[in-house]
Amino acid sequence: MKTFDPVQAAIPFFVLAVILEIVLARMGRANARYETRDTAVSLAMGLGSSIAGTLVGGVIFAASLWVWQHRIFTIPMTAVWAWAALFFAEDLTYYAFHRLSHERRFWWASHVNHHTSTHYNLSTALRQTWTGGVAGTWLLWLPLSFLGFPPAMVAIQKGISLVYQFWIHTEAIKRMPAWFEAVFNTPSHHRVHHARNPRYLDANYAGVLIIWDRMFGTFIPETDEEPIRYGTVRNLASFNLLTNVFHEWTGIGRDLLASRSLREVLGYLFGPPGWSPDGSRDTSRTLKAKWRARSEAAERSRVEARNDPAA
Repeated sequence: MKTFDPVQAAIPFFVLAVILEIVLARMGRANARYETRDTAVSLAMGLGSSIAGTLVGGVIFAASLWVWQHRIFTIPMTAVWAWAALFFAEDLTYYAFHRLSHERRFWWASHVNHHTSTHYNLSTALRQTWTGGVAGTWLLWLPLSFLGFPPAMVAIQKGISLVYQFWIHTEAIKRMPAWFEAVFNTPSHHRVHHARNPRYLDANYAGVLIIWDRMFGTFIPETDEEPIRYGTVRNLASFNLLTNVFHEWTGIGRDLLASRSLREVLGYLFGPPGWSPDGSRDTSRTLKAKWRARSEAAERSRVEARNDPAA
């Protein structure tokens, strides 16, 4: 069964928007930094992701259809209220997927390539996974069909969400109006998500609505006092396409071969990225703790300097 795919339909717009951003940046009319090799890797990842999605799309849709055949309710695809309900339900599902994909290494391995660029522009949005189908994150959307949302309806809403997220990958837009920033995911919020600064790590997992981050304590605002540095905690420094796509999977493989217990196997697979048996590697949590300690020490020094009569 073939259904409308918003992402495929939007590809010409994506390409034109990237070209427009490059042209405006060259003219000095937009804040956008492009590097030819980096952009080429992003475009190649986008193409590869489309091919990978086609290869596993039938399996995913068949599984969704099977679950829907055992649904609890029958939700009409033609009802406006159904689309409104699905918008919120799918967006919350995306938040859960995105958070899982950052906080557990097995799923981070399929998502990390979206974060390997040290630049942040519209082409970065096209830097998508090739291995998401294998990682099985699509399983998180099956409960929606079990509730009664038709698989085609879910697929369309997922596509709409991804199309929305394209435009937030830019530095050309500084801030949206306050009411919009309060409710929706924006370039400012998503720049934080792509940051490697310890202050900003593991935050702003939103798809369309930023309200989930605000509700579940994962929202961090962009601040002018600390400019964002993009990429991963340890940048690859490589424009090799296959390295960008598979480096974390190979890293997992090396760690598993060196494992000496079931605990280590499970930790390397499902612990947070950076987990190690002896704690010698940094995770987001330890990096943030170190950053807070440095910030608090610096603040104490400033206070002491202000209160020192001899200063």
